[in-house]
Amino acid sequence: MAAEISKSDKMHDSFHEHSDDGGHGTGSPKDTAERVVVTEEDSRRICRKTDVHVLSILCWIYFLQILDKSVIGYSAVFGLKTNAHLVGNQYSTIGSIGYYAQLGAQPLAAYLLVKIPMNKFLPFIVLCWGASLCGMGGSTNYQSLLATRFLLGFFEAACLPTFSLITSSYYRRQEQPMRVAAWYGTNGMATMLGSLMVFGLGHIHSPVLFSYQIIFLVFGLITVITAPILYYFMDPSIAEARFLNDEDRLKAVERLRTNNTGIASSEFKWSQVYELLYDPKTIPFIGMTLCVNVGASVSNVFGPLILQGIAGFTASQTTLLNIPFGALQLIVILAASFIASRYKIKSAVFAAFMVPVVIGAALLYALPHTKANKGPLLLGYYLLSFLFAANPIIVSWISGNIAGQTKKAAFFCLYNASSSAGNIIGPNLFKSKDAPTYKSGLQGVLGIFCALIGIIGIQTVIIALSNKRKEAARVKVGKPAKLHDLSMDTKYDNSAEVDGRLGANGLLDMTDLKNDEFVYVL
Repeated sequence: MAAEISKSDKMHDSFHEHSDDGGHGTGSPKDTAERVVVTEEDSRRICRKTDVHVLSILCWIYFLQILDKSVIGYSAVFGLKTNAHLVGNQYSTIGSIGYYAQLGAQPLAAYLLVKIPMNKFLPFIVLCWGASLCGMGGSTNYQSLLATRFLLGFFEAACLPTFSLITSSYYRRQEQPMRVAAWYGTNGMATMLGSLMVFGLGHIHSPVLFSYQIIFLVFGLITVITAPILYYFMDPSIAEARFLNDEDRLKAVERLRTNNTGIASSEFKWSQVYELLYDPKTIPFIGMTLCVNVGASVSNVFGPLILQGIAGFTASQTTLLNIPFGALQLIVILAASFIASRYKIKSAVFAAFMVPVVIGAALLYALPHTKANKGPLLLGYYLLSFLFAANPIIVSWISGNIAGQTKKAAFFCLYNASSSAGNIIGPNLFKSKDAPTYKSGLQGVLGIFCALIGIIGIQTVIIALSNKRKEAARVKVGKPAKLHDLSMDTKYDNSAEVDGRLGANGLLDMTDLKNDEFVYVL
């Protein structure tokens, strides 16, 4: 045991040294080939500690990010458009400007995600976006709201890529869907608690501040206060996790070997960025993300306004009616991710959960917005909550199928760019002249949701064919065609695998296309 513990320092030193140059790392081959026995008991213990010390942080920060990003939708029904003198499509422009900022920030974010340790990068951007939201609280006209909303989007640009990288760097592939669901599921919590908070804050009467200013300031200050606390508690990587002892840090790294998705590296490799251009998985993942986030704008920005248009609910009623929508979001996210994790398949689960979304959009589009149809229209709106199962499945699907530190960072930033593009397109489908029913916008997203299901099918075929090619490549070099993918086992025990025959590439900073032992996840 003492010998194993002594190896932890070597693993720590080599953890950031592996590179991708034709499949060979610059770190010591001995470091990457040495194996440590990790039992199911060890694995569960390490996973539990990681949940407590890492996942809890991710959940809280993502909750704040969603709350801060979507607060403009809540504020719209408490006088934002009237008190800030917004006319025409100015509200729509403010809603989308943050996504223009996110779109433009992605190249810089991809670079910084590789070069700067997560425990320094994440607290910094949290502080900056919290300050930007406070700036929105001091804004009383279109120009200042537009500028501060742009800054909010710019500093939030790397949030989801950062969370995705952290999740893939701390958990096995089988564990990732539920962990992504846990932090992404705070979408629902933010909708529920945000609606309640806005309901209370919206009834505060101030001779100095408008209701929307109070809402922005309170939410922004909570985020600003969180930043230094986050800096204190975050660790740079699993190899340096203070919540694990030396032996468990070594075993925690060993658990990640079977992912075959590489480990932390501070070297930005352009070769891995170029690989995105010819990776056949890239375009379908971009297409799925774009479709999902165009549709997500229905609830994120215009949800409260659409509810007001359904039989004329008041501002207070609209806010309260959004609470069940948030609860459904949380249930759907957890259910979809649990099923995907339990049955080890994402494509079929993804497609199945998109069917209710198509039905919901069809109801909102086809039914007249009258009191007689209030029930079916509300049902249609609530069915849109199934859309929130999409992004966590996409994130865990990408995480399980992309390897190499730079490639992962670039891919997640590309994902976020696609998400931003979707959120730019989405609000512009809903024109003020179409209020309160927004028929043309609903028609557009209905077609997009149908296209989404088709793209899922295309990606499934691409991944299945990629696995066939990997099997043929392994046979050519004398390896077995079929490999036991330990990273997808519900129970982890590598005692039968610690013979060094396979898995030497697991901790190298090698891309999925170059690693012949990589097994893609459908």
